Amino acid sequence: MTEAITGLQLRSLIKASGDLEVSLVPVSISEPGPDEVVVRVEATPINPSDLGLLFGAADMSTAKASGTADAPVITAKVPEAAMKAMAGRLDESMPVGNEGAGTVIKAGSSDAAQALLGKTVAMIGGAMYAQYRTMKAADCLKLADGTTAAEGASCFVNPLTALGMTETMKREGHKALVHTAAASNLGQMLNRICLKDGIDLVNIVRSEAQAKLLRDIGAKYVVDSTSPNFMAELTDALATTGATIAFDAIGGGKLAGQILSCMEAAIAKTSKGPYSRYGSNVLKQVYIYGGLDTRPTEIVRNFGMIWAVGGWLLFPFLQKIGAADAAKLRERVAAEIKTTFASHYTRTVSLKEALTLDAIAVYNKRATGEKFLIDPTK
Repeated sequence: MTEAITGLQLRSLIKASGDLEVSLVPVSISEPGPDEVVVRVEATPINPSDLGLLFGAADMSTAKASGTADAPVITAKVPEAAMKAMAGRLDESMPVGNEGAGTVIKAGSSDAAQALLGKTVAMIGGAMYAQYRTMKAADCLKLADGTTAAEGASCFVNPLTALGMTETMKREGHKALVHTAAASNLGQMLNRICLKDGIDLVNIVRSEAQAKLLRDIGAKYVVDSTSPNFMAELTDALATTGATIAFDAIGGGKLAGQILSCMEAAIAKTSKGPYSRYGSNVLKQVYIYGGLDTRPTEIVRNFGMIWAVGGWLLFPFLQKIGAADAAKLRERVAAEIKTTFASHYTRTVSLKEALTLDAIAVYNKRATGEKFLIDPTK
């Protein structure tokens, strides 16, 4: 009889009382089914997309630590005004962590599962902030020999999001694109894709230090939104590149509207068409894919009538393009995981260390250059 495994899993619970509780829970790992494998999770990143589930709408300035060193507990208050948005998850203990990588330690009887035994694989599917994860063999991406779990841990969210942006650009008939919060880990990856694939990319950042970081890796068009000449500089970059599609990680405030205004101004600069009071007939598209600024999105309509603002998410995009095309994107990521799609982390922590107030204060800021990796084996 095979020995049963028990491992720790990080859980997030928002109670109907308005209290957030984040803790580590022992979970029994059952034997894998014929087409399943059990993976010892060795690396899993803390992405901005993970923080929404991890802390919900809690005010983390109210966070308190309790429990023991081996069983830490973090609690915080959810503001009453935010409780309505949390209705769908109240009193449900939820596992966290979108993606990760590790070693297959048990495999089911099928050939596909057996072929992964002892191999390092990358995974996506939630519940990755855990010591062990049971997965379907088909949902594991086998990493090339010599690739570590840390190198493969961010195989999915950022690489496929960045590739999804350039794919959306091509499929919707645009020739260049704009990206905000562009010095992020994802933004640097997008630059490497665009440089490799010959795509013009306009990067919008929030400081001269971030602008330098991108120029140092080869970015050609970088605009600082804190510059007094921001609108003119952005318009010039858009006129040069012809970019008419933007992916905005900020979400709130005026930036999405400013991008549309500058797109229209750039088109007017380069177009020889007759004047129309309805503006140009070129579609200007902004996709909001993040919410770094939680304020309402402000749109001042001074850019004609041919424009659109919408939401963009990775998983609906992958479903839309179909399994075959999504598999091609994944294959490219696996082939270039040490180059184009390399991720860099400032700190590696254990599951227990991830539940300390000091660590939370850093990674919950979502600051450029402060990306954390969890190693559940620590």
